[in-house]
Amino acid sequence: MFTGIVEEVGTVRSVQRGSTSSFIEIQAHTVLEGTKLGDSIAVNGVCLTVTELGRDSFRADVMNETLSRSSLGSLRSGSPVDLERAMAAGGRFGGHIVSGHIDGTGTITDIKKDGIAQWYTVSAPPGIMRYIVEKGSIAIDGISLTVARVTEGTFSVSIIPHTAAQTVLSHKKAGDTVNLENDIIGKYVEKLMKPAEEETSSGGITMDFLAKNGF
Repeated sequence: MFTGIVEEVGTVRSVQRGSTSSFIEIQAHTVLEGTKLGDSIAVNGVCLTVTELGRDSFRADVMNETLSRSSLGSLRSGSPVDLERAMAAGGRFGGHIVSGHIDGTGTITDIKKDGIAQWYTVSAPPGIMRYIVEKGSIAIDGISLTVARVTEGTFSVSIIPHTAAQTVLSHKKAGDTVNLENDIIGKYVEKLMKPAEEETSSGGITMDFLAKNGF
């Protein structure tokens, strides 16, 4: 589990693609402290397992499924990436619950200044937009952010200078693809509500249904 608080921006050294899987090597410093083989590191919000450790880099295997369903497939040597180690049991929870299992990708449609802040507007498919609410949480490339505005097909976040400077957002431009992970709580609530909805859809509300649901 992660918190969406990026620890550092690393640099892709190499991406090697194979027929069934690939690997990525990333230059880093902070996230290597205390890291062991088998540990998890979120790379632009995607949870990857460390398979090799170097003095100033780590390597992770990436399935082709991950490359095709995330923005990792567009990474090249020299690309900057957001990095975060898995949350320690005694660590501070500074962001929100982030699993590192992204729901899909979105596209930055607009970036504009607003005083010291920077507004980023992102378009996303309906399956992702349905879980996005104003003042709720969203992870963009692994960054825990608060949703400031929502329309039918887009959402916007307002970024303070520190966040932009310490993440890959400072390198982004309109048209770029970003990884998106919805707040997991909303997805669990929807899943838990479905059995009740399915039970009432066929026979309506009955005394048996009310009894089962605590009424």
